[in-house]
Amino acid sequence: MRRRFNVTGSCIPQRHYMVKLDERLKCIKEDYIDEGSYFAINRGRQYGKTTTLRALEEYLKRSYLVMSLDFQEITAKKFSDETIFSRAFAEKLYKSLKNTGVEDKEALLEVLEDFLADTADAGLDELFECLSKMCESSSQPIVLMIDEVDSASNNQVFVEFLAQLRARYLKRDKTPTFHSVILVSVYDIKNLKLKLRPEAEHQYNSPWNVAADFDVDMSFSSRQIASMLEEYEMDYHTGMNIQVVAKEIYQYTSGYPVLVSLICKWIDEKITGNINYETLKQAWTKEGVAEAVKGILIENTPLFESMIRQLSEYPDMKKMFQAILFQGSQFVYNPHTKEINLACMFGYAVNKGGMVEIANRIFETCLYNYFYSEEELSNAIVRMAKREKSYFVHEGQLDMSAVMEKFVEYFTDIYGQNNEEFLEDNGRKFFLLYLKPIINGIGNYYIESQTRDERRTDIIVDYRGEQFIIELKIWRGNEYNERGEKQLIDYLDYYRKDRGYMLSFNFNKKKSIGVKEIKIGSKTIVEAVV
Repeated sequence: MRRRFNVTGSCIPQRHYMVKLDERLKCIKEDYIDEGSYFAINRGRQYGKTTTLRALEEYLKRSYLVMSLDFQEITAKKFSDETIFSRAFAEKLYKSLKNTGVEDKEALLEVLEDFLADTADAGLDELFECLSKMCESSSQPIVLMIDEVDSASNNQVFVEFLAQLRARYLKRDKTPTFHSVILVSVYDIKNLKLKLRPEAEHQYNSPWNVAADFDVDMSFSSRQIASMLEEYEMDYHTGMNIQVVAKEIYQYTSGYPVLVSLICKWIDEKITGNINYETLKQAWTKEGVAEAVKGILIENTPLFESMIRQLSEYPDMKKMFQAILFQGSQFVYNPHTKEINLACMFGYAVNKGGMVEIANRIFETCLYNYFYSEEELSNAIVRMAKREKSYFVHEGQLDMSAVMEKFVEYFTDIYGQNNEEFLEDNGRKFFLLYLKPIINGIGNYYIESQTRDERRTDIIVDYRGEQFIIELKIWRGNEYNERGEKQLIDYLDYYRKDRGYMLSFNFNKKKSIGVKEIKIGSKTIVEAVV
């Protein structure tokens, strides 16, 4: 069977190309399991949680008896009261235990059988007495793993189940109980009601305050991505530069697991064989990665669908992202701020140096595209760009100087009479609204997050393999403008380009509107002022 890159469900080494998890598993075992910790793994959707859990179960079996459950397999009806839930939990545990190769499992199964034989009135108290007997009888410490716990987190029975786990943990020096417990979910179960009841008074009602903080990095490094590509290269001998391709994939994804696999899957299954990418060697390049990203961003993936749905459900989080992207606003990371907590919990944002930052380029571009789509039907400058699209492309190549010239003309005509506050808040957004239909379907763009602030934003446009570096900035005087030119020159050196573009939003009444070329050494800057 041919191995593939997997983007649906957990990964299986025999079937899928995947990053080696040995270091992560060793860290979880030594820092958490061996210490007897109870903890939760909360990460965004398709972040490799279930894959990690399955691999961890195999990794631990020499030292521990692992009992693994999935709460998605317990229907909502069985959470209606504690008697029904207790029986359902015991049945799932029985099935999990029966499939193990543990030597003394017959004695443990007998304990469960006795409980299941008499459950007419048995509730959580009786269930935990049963579990305690099992832990006492087992020749190995028992580790309990429960996946998809947030599928149950709206139920009072689950809250009471957590309370029982907590009580047993606190008395474990006197009463036999699980050595370690791992609960896996997207939603942080410390905020059980956050999922369906976002009112402030319901946010912090979980008894799961005995949990150790889980701070293992579950994203993929460039080195880990390279190790996965090495396995692919051993099978197909593409001749790719593995380190270069791995670094480029990381630049777009910041190691978000499903996005890494999605790019690889696109290159392997959809890019290879197309024009300009006829061979595997041509496809597995920086240009092939960019082509894959372009395709991914217009595909209706479950991950993006989930993001858009949650933006609608949590409008304050949406406003925060809009402020970051369009106004260059900066937010200090504070996990107690609801929209920040949500954005990081879903995996859309990260804490970087104490500041909130969108998690990766792909999410950022997806957000830009979504916010633009809400405005493009009613925005005059978009209509202008669509109407004049052919004007900007000559013999298949994009004329960025013409793009800048027409933007100055259209922007001045449509928005020139608006006040300074309006233009400062919306100028950069309007440029990207204008740019998108011009490059749509052929080119792509992304924002350099480290340069995005209330004064400056750098945009990288990729069109048929040619890159254009554009700096957008708010005018703050000649000295600041000269610094901006120097920064752009440094950026051009980094990208090995001789020509760059600068768009200045100048609110000085005596400004000179228009486009001019500036020569600085061997570099040319096309500067547009509106």
